[in-house]
Amino acid sequence: SAALMLGRSRRSVLVVDGGRPRNGPAQHMHGVLGRDHTSPLDLLAAGRAELTRYDVAIESGEVADVAEVEADAAGPAGPAFEVVLDSGERHLARRLLVATGLRDELPDIPGLADQWGRGVALCPYCEGWESRDRRIAVIASSAANAHQAQLLRQLSADVVFCTQGAVLTPAARAGLDARGIVVEERRVVEVFSDEGGRLRGIRLEDGGEWEADAVFVAPKAVPHDAVLRRLRARSMRQGGVDQVLVDEDGRTSVRGLYAAGNVVGSRSSVPWAMSSGSLTGAAINADLVDEDIRAALEARG
Repeated sequence: SAALMLGRSRRSVLVVDGGRPRNGPAQHMHGVLGRDHTSPLDLLAAGRAELTRYDVAIESGEVADVAEVEADAAGPAGPAFEVVLDSGERHLARRLLVATGLRDELPDIPGLADQWGRGVALCPYCEGWESRDRRIAVIASSAANAHQAQLLRQLSADVVFCTQGAVLTPAARAGLDARGIVVEERRVVEVFSDEGGRLRGIRLEDGGEWEADAVFVAPKAVPHDAVLRRLRARSMRQGGVDQVLVDEDGRTSVRGLYAAGNVVGSRSSVPWAMSSGSLTGAAINADLVDEDIRAALEARG
């Protein structure tokens, strides 16, 4: 999305794509206006095709190293970066945008990861409609997941909230009870499936079971931010992880270094990630225009 904005501003852009999008395991996207219930990989393919109209190159691979370099190496005075790909290729850039996303660190429950993106999901807005009027189990990572259970109760009357040892406030428990959400104190020790790999339910520590058609969890969001850290971007502890800080335009504390999407925010919405990229791409172009003005004034003496 950022590359599209920059390409349309006649900037020369290189997109380095590792080919492992966060929502890759999902069969469909939901809540994406104009593309609801379509494959996220199809959306990426369509985006790549659109970028071919502009001066945008796409390289498949990973960034092996990145460093700040002398400004003159990349053109007008200002920040510059050298990016080294795992193929050994080297590229110079006046600005660097990191949009490497995050990984979802799932609770360590046997069978859970096998169902990720199929019978197990995170977002009630992304996957809740498909579970309407079905049996839903919510496995908590903290007491805050009671809200997740309440969102799903809007879609089904058959919801069980597994606390996994989290201590609920009296108000949270009263709210769950009032809407008929079962509170399960016994720990979930397994997510089990049938022989065809279809989710069947959850197994508890004493051998008891809950049949379920869908399981919702709240994974720990761990940013893929090695590049940002290598360049010493400022971060802050948030939600149990160190999060690189950006302003509303995606600027980090390092001049010329930007970040957008899930690498600096754990929201799971595709439209939000696209918007983040679009706004940051426009901000980078505006930054470069300011730099170009300064260079032109200096050239005139």
